[in-house]
Amino acid sequence: MRRFTWVVALVMVCLSLVVSGCGLIGKKDAGSVVKDLDGVRSKLQSYHGKGKMTLNTGQEPQEYDVEVCYLEPSYYRIVLTNAKKDITQIVLRNDDGVFVLTPHLNKSFRFQSDWPENQGQVYLYQSLVDSILMDNERQFTSDEKSYVFDVVANYQNGSLARQKVWLDKRNYAPQHVEVSDANANVLVIVKFDVFEFGTKFEKDHFDMQRNMTGWNLMTQPTIVHHDDANAGAAEEGTTGESKGAAANGTGAKGTAAGEKTDAAKQQSFGIIEPNYMPSGVKKQDVTELTLGDDKAVMLRYSGTYNYTLLESRPVTKTVTNMPGDILDLGFTLGVVTGDAKKTLTWTYDGVEFRLSTADLPETEMIKIAQAVQGEMGK
Repeated sequence: MRRFTWVVALVMVCLSLVVSGCGLIGKKDAGSVVKDLDGVRSKLQSYHGKGKMTLNTGQEPQEYDVEVCYLEPSYYRIVLTNAKKDITQIVLRNDDGVFVLTPHLNKSFRFQSDWPENQGQVYLYQSLVDSILMDNERQFTSDEKSYVFDVVANYQNGSLARQKVWLDKRNYAPQHVEVSDANANVLVIVKFDVFEFGTKFEKDHFDMQRNMTGWNLMTQPTIVHHDDANAGAAEEGTTGESKGAAANGTGAKGTAAGEKTDAAKQQSFGIIEPNYMPSGVKKQDVTELTLGDDKAVMLRYSGTYNYTLLESRPVTKTVTNMPGDILDLGFTLGVVTGDAKKTLTWTYDGVEFRLSTADLPETEMIKIAQAVQGEMGK
C-alpha cells in the first residue's frame, strides 16, 4: 500500500513537471520572437493591410483611413484618405519609379527614388519590424493575444522618438502602433483592422494609370484571393468603371458639374496662413498670382530663414517628372525637389502648397507644412 502511494506521488510530480515544462516552452522570450520576426521579414512575399491612423500633431486629432499593399521585391501601394474631407492620396512604387498621386486634383509626381528603403513609414510592415530588429535595447512584454515591443522610432520627423508595436502572437501581423515624442506624448496611432500575408493582387494593381482613373470606384476589384477570381475580374472591372464614371461625372452632365464645382472653388479661394513660424521669422507680404488657368497667392517670409509659400487650387491636370524624394508630413506625403533651393509640394483640402527656400532646415519645413492642417482660408 505504501509502495502504491509512493508510485502515485511520483507520477503526480512527473506530470506537474511536464505541464510546467510545456508552459515554459510555449512562452516565448524577446530573443525567440526577434528571431522569428527576422525569418518572417526575410521571406516576406506580399501583404495587404487596412486600418485607421490618428494624428495628434495639430490643434485637433485628425483621423485617416490607411490601406497598404506590398508585393515582392519592391512594389508598394499606399492609400491615405481623410474621410471627413474626402481627400485621397496614393503613393505607388513599381518598375517605372515612385509616384505620388492626388487623383481628385488630377495631380501626379513621378521620380526615381529608393523610397521606402531610405526612410521608414509607420504603416509599413518592413519599417515596424526593422525598428524592432535594429534596437538592441528593445523593451518586450506580452499579453493574451500580442507581443509588445517598445523601441526607438526611426522616421524623418525628428520629434517622433519612440514607438510601441503590438504584434499578433499567431502570425506576427501588426495590430497596433503608437509613436511618441521625447516627452512620451503619443503623436501617431495606427490601428490595423485587417492585415494578411500572402495576398494575391491583380496584374495592374500597382499601375499608375489605373490608380489615377479608378481611385474612387467602390466596385473596383483590388485584390484577388483565389486563383479562379481572375475569371470574372474583367467583367467586374468594366462594371465598376461604368458606375465610377457616372459617379464622377465623366459624361457630359458630370463634366459640366465638375467644371462648375472647380470654378466655385476658384472663386472662393482664400489665404491659408500656417499657425507656426520659426523663431526670428516674420511675414513680409501676400501677392495674388495666376498660374496658367489657376489662381494663386504667395506668402513671403523673411528673417532667420527666408521662404515663400505658394497656394493654389489646381483645376488642370498636371504630370510632373523630376528628380525628388518623398517627405512624410504625417497627415500627407510631400515631394521635395531642387538642390540649392528646395521646394516642398503637398496638397491639403483641395489646395496645393509649394514651400520654397534656400536655407530652411527640413525639420522646419515639416513644422510649417503641418501648421496648415486644420486652418481655413481667410
